[in-house]
Parts: sequence; C-alpha cells; structure tokens
Amino acid sequence: MKTITFRNALAACAVNSAVAMLSTAGAATPDATLDRQPALHVQAAEPLAAPEHTQILSATRAGLRIVAVGDFGVIVLSDDDGTSFRQARSVGSRSTLTSVMFVDPKTGWAVGHWGAILKTVDGGENWALQRSDIKTDRPLFSVYIKNSSEGFAVGLWSLLLHTSDGGHTWTQVKLPPPPGSTKADTNLYRIFATASGTLFIAAEQGRVLRSTDGGMSWTYLDTGYTGSFWSGVATRDGAVIVAGLRGTIYRSTDDGDHWQRAKTPLEGSITDIAQLANGDVVAAGLDGDEYTSHDGGTTFEGRQRFDRAALTALAVSGNAKPIWFSKDGVVR
Repeated sequence: MKTITFRNALAACAVNSAVAMLSTAGAATPDATLDRQPALHVQAAEPLAAPEHTQILSATRAGLRIVAVGDFGVIVLSDDDGTSFRQARSVGSRSTLTSVMFVDPKTGWAVGHWGAILKTVDGGENWALQRSDIKTDRPLFSVYIKNSSEGFAVGLWSLLLHTSDGGHTWTQVKLPPPPGSTKADTNLYRIFATASGTLFIAAEQGRVLRSTDGGMSWTYLDTGYTGSFWSGVATRDGAVIVAGLRGTIYRSTDDGDHWQRAKTPLEGSITDIAQLANGDVVAAGLDGDEYTSHDGGTTFEGRQRFDRAALTALAVSGNAKPIWFSKDGVVR
C-alpha cells in the first residue's frame, strides 16, 4: 500500500462500501435496469470467521476494555488487554467504520462510510444505528464526544455534524471556506480537543481548524505545511500535535497559534497518534513504522517493523504500551 493513499483510499472505497453495507430490494429485470436503480437498504454487520484479521481503522479504550472498528462494520473487543479479541454481538451497519470513542466504560460512538453513526450503551457489545445517508456517500472519518449528550463527527468535503441530545439528532454545521477559496470542501480527518475544551480538526492541505467556543465557529490555522494531516492528539501538558503524510508531525504549545515541525527519522505516513500514561507520545505508520517521543512530541525515535505491517491504528494498553492494528487486523 502506498503511504500517500491511506486516507484517499478511505474516501474512494466509500463507493465500494455499498457492496458490503447495502442490499438491493429485488432483482431488476434487464428491461428495467436502464429505467431505474435498485433500492438500497442498510444491512447489519455479519459475524466473521476471523474478525481480528479484518482491517482496523480506529481503536480506543472503554474502561478496561479495548474496542476497535474497521471494514465491513466489524467491531472487535478485548477484555484481556489485547491478548485476544472477539466480535461484538450486534452492529447495526455493515459500513466501513473509521473512528470510535467512548465517554465512559459503557457509552460510545462509532462513525464511518455512508455517514453512518452508531451508539453503544453496553460497552460495545451491541451498536444501534443513529444515522446514515444512503443517497450521498459522504464518509465520516472521525468522531469526538464531549459528554453523554454532545459530540461531533467530521468527514468528506468539510462535513461537520453536531449533536446535543446524545446522538438522537445530528445537525450539519456550515464551515467557512478556507483562505483563498470560495467554498468549504476540505476533507476533515481527525477531530479532538484539549483539556481546556479547545477543539481542533486535522485536515488535508496542511490545514488545521480550531474552535474556541465549543464548535459554534471555526477558523483555519496556518501550520506552514501543504500535505495532509491524518491524525492529531492533545497532550496532557497542553501541546497540540498533528501528523500525516511521510512521517510529518507538527506541534504547537500555544493552542495552535504557532507550529513547529517535529524531528522524525522515518517517512512512513502516520495514521494514528496517542499519548501513553508515562507521557510518551507514540504514532503508527503505514510502512510498518513505529514512532516514539520521550519529550512530549518535540522529537521522535522510529523503528520499522520486520514484518512491515501497514499500521492503521493504535490503542493504549493497561501497562502503558501501544497495541498496534493494521490493514490485516490485530498485530501480534
């Protein structure tokens, strides 16, 4: 897999996800094929023989449990700190899932292609579909949940959704066009927040969006970079870090007003980044690259895995070590 195509592939395979997520209502006859398109219907995810080997695109913790999501609506759970995984009992969509987040050990949301948003209230065992759009596939790439009532989801072509009622309704937020453009059509890849509540969105073309009023208004920040940022994290000491193409990592210590490029030894495009309990910052790269920073994200060490696994997500284990996931599922 080419390092520059990970997020582009997510958007492109949204078209193909119709095969996995949707079914036709009856077979059209040859004469009718030219006159109408078959009706599309949302289908639930199916049990898989080896769900832990399905491509995983996001992972998080729900209390002591690890929850990871990916292709075909797969959601896998681990109650032994990543030693073994099993598939969730029921998931209300077969759409590819790209992001997952929990606000407490029981309550979480996952988002994905066809604008799918799912919620669980039992720690990830069962997931109910709250939203989908089978008319226009604008995939969602990231979800951020502030509390049990309020949250955001972001995706293709400046799609930003907001809920204030626990996900029962989702309203599209209109973003301003970026400087030099006449419309807002930037792909939004990761939304996250600092401890003080400032919201950030890592996006394409080196853009980072910021909201200091709880998501009511947004501004574009100049990072000095022109490539895509696929991931981001706010560290416990207040730094904001975004990462993406070719091992590129930028860091800000003043809430995004100024950015410095971090030193990185490798060029594997970064798909996920997180802070461990000991303060180290770790990142996953598509070329099998594992990045680690011992100074809060200013500089990074790196090593390329012998198996060159295309790392697509990570979670933090109970003993403050990263658990890696790839396009081939759980990395042992």
